[in-house]
Amino acid sequence: MNNLNYINPKAQIANNVQIGAFSYIDEDVVIGEGTIIEPNVTIYRGTRIGRNCHIFPGAVIGAIPQDLKFAGEYTTVEIGDYTTIRECSTINRGTIASGTTRIGTHNLIMAYVHIAHDCVIGNHCILSNATNLAGHIVVEDFVVFGGMCAAHQFLKIGKHAFIAGGTMLRKDVPPYILAAKDPAVFTGINSLGLKRRNFSLEQVHLIQDVYRYLFNSGLNTTQAIDKILEDFEWSEIREEIITFISNSERGIVKGIS
Repeated sequence: MNNLNYINPKAQIANNVQIGAFSYIDEDVVIGEGTIIEPNVTIYRGTRIGRNCHIFPGAVIGAIPQDLKFAGEYTTVEIGDYTTIRECSTINRGTIASGTTRIGTHNLIMAYVHIAHDCVIGNHCILSNATNLAGHIVVEDFVVFGGMCAAHQFLKIGKHAFIAGGTMLRKDVPPYILAAKDPAVFTGINSLGLKRRNFSLEQVHLIQDVYRYLFNSGLNTTQAIDKILEDFEWSEIREEIITFISNSERGIVKGIS
């Protein structure tokens, strides 16, 4: 220990990692090549950080879960390559339920975000300022959260979904849609995001048509799925939407009434 920072000698840190002053790096921490740790960052034991990440001042990674069932078991946080974690964000370790909190690659986690124990975040996601995720949440690839969102534990957010700022999530959010309000409701599909990710116009129209059956037809969810299977030819997009909804344990967000 010196007067600038503390780096435990048992931490595994690549040679070209940059660590700013007054940061704390615990034992059993692994940090990959090219990663930048700014000043005043705290990284606790059990944390695994990939290559070329950038972690800003005040972030706390790998603290024990805020969960009364946690009994000191060994768990981890795993953060993939090219992920940015901005000021004062907190990412907790897993519990015995899954053993880890996992964040994929190429993610942007903005200031004051909280990611609780046992969450799984995919790749290319954006969590805007002050977004709060409770435990056991699954966020698939290319999901974007606006600022000051909150999500109930055990939710699942499907890939390419967009969650508007200030949204309160209590139900699962199917892939490709826009969700907004409190409580969250379906407000359309994420057509702009899909076009930016090179979805064809035909694919965008297919997604729109499938969700019209689900949210605008007057059918209940089971009836809508049966009708979709009857009226739409097999496609990967159709199957992704139906599988997500059929497997939802908490139920999906509702349409606008």
